[in-house]
Amino acid sequence: MSATDEFKITQIVDNGQVVQLTLIENVSTEPISQKQMIIDNVSKRLDAETKEQVMPLLEAILQAQPTVNIRSYQQTQITIGMPKSRYEKMGRPQVGSVLGIDIKKI
Repeated sequence: MSATDEFKITQIVDNGQVVQLTLIENVSTEPISQKQMIIDNVSKRLDAETKEQVMPLLEAILQAQPTVNIRSYQQTQITIGMPKSRYEKMGRPQVGSVLGIDIKKI
C-alpha cells in the first residue's frame, strides 16, 4: 500500500555534484492560542456549576498572560541527497516548489 504526500522544498544545498533538498510536509496549519487550549481543557473537565464559578476567574488570570500561539500539528521534515543530474532531470525545482513523494507503507 502506498500514498503520495506533498512536501514543500525549504532549502537546497548544491555542492556541484550532489544536491541536497530539505522538504517539509505541505500542510496548512492554523495556530491555536495557548490560552484557548487551557480554557477548552478546563471546561471539558468541569461540571456546569463548577465551570460557572471557575471560568471567570481562569479567564481573568489568563487575560494577564501573554498570548502564545502554537502549531496544532508537528510537520514531517525530510532531507534527500541526489546526484545533480537527477535533480536537473526533475526540472530543477526551487525553494517553495511542491513535490509529490510516494511513500510505501509496509
